[in-house]
Amino acid sequence: MTVLERIRCVRAQRRLHLTLLDPDKQSPAQAGHIARIAAEAGTDAVMVGGSSSLDKEEVNRTVMEIKKAADLPVILFPSGAEAIAPAADAVFFMSLLNSRSPRFLIREQKQAAPSLKRAGIEPIAMGYLVVEPGMRVGEVGQADLIGRDDVDEAMRYAMAAENFGMAVVYLEAGSGAPEPVPARMVAAVREAVSILVCVGGGIRRAQQASEIASAGADLIVTGTLVEREKDVVRALKSIITAVRGV
Repeated sequence: MTVLERIRCVRAQRRLHLTLLDPDKQSPAQAGHIARIAAEAGTDAVMVGGSSSLDKEEVNRTVMEIKKAADLPVILFPSGAEAIAPAADAVFFMSLLNSRSPRFLIREQKQAAPSLKRAGIEPIAMGYLVVEPGMRVGEVGQADLIGRDDVDEAMRYAMAAENFGMAVVYLEAGSGAPEPVPARMVAAVREAVSILVCVGGGIRRAQQASEIASAGADLIVTGTLVEREKDVVRALKSIITAVRGV
C-alpha cells in the first residue's frame, strides 16, 4: 500500500493528524525523540521539512532517526530540490501555486524529479497555497498571499489544483502564525473540491483544530506546537483527540 493509499484508507474512517518536524530546529536525535512522543500521542504521519534551505545529509539523518523511533510514514515537505532525502517514504511534491517565482512553481520540482525516481520515493502531488499572514514561507516562496477574507481566491486556486490532477491542496497560514487559516475558507475549499484538504500553520489549541476539522479539513498539521510546548504529549493528545472527534 502506498502512503497516499494509506492516508485515503484512514480518511475513510476519520480525519488525520500529521506532525511537522523542521531539521533546522532540532538535531536528528531530538527529532527521533519527538517522533516517538508524537506516535505515542496518536499522530498518523511525520512530515520533515521547513521554509529554509536545508542540508540534504542532515535531512536524511533526521528521517532515519524518525524511522528508527516511530513506525509511521515519513513524508518530506521540502523547501527545494536540495532537501530530498532518500530514506523518506514519500514526498509532498508541491507547487506553490500563488508564488510569483517560477522557481517555486516548477523549477525546484524539475530539479528534484530525477532524485525522487532514483530513490524510489513516492510523490504525492500537492497544490500549496499560502494564506495571510504567511510568515517565513510566504517571504521565501515569494507568495502573493491569499487574504484571510478572500475565500473566492482560495477556492479558485484549489479548483485549479484539482484540475491539474493534484491529490492534495494545502492551506498554509505559515509556521508560527498567530491564527490558523479561517474555518470559513476551509469550508469553502472543501465544498469546491473532492481532493484531500490539508490545513497547517497557527494551530495550537484543541478548539482551533476542532473548528478546522469540522469545516472539512481531511489532514491537520501541527509543527511549532511540538517545538514550544513543554508537555508535548498532553498538547498533541488534546489536538489529536479534537481532530478525531469530529
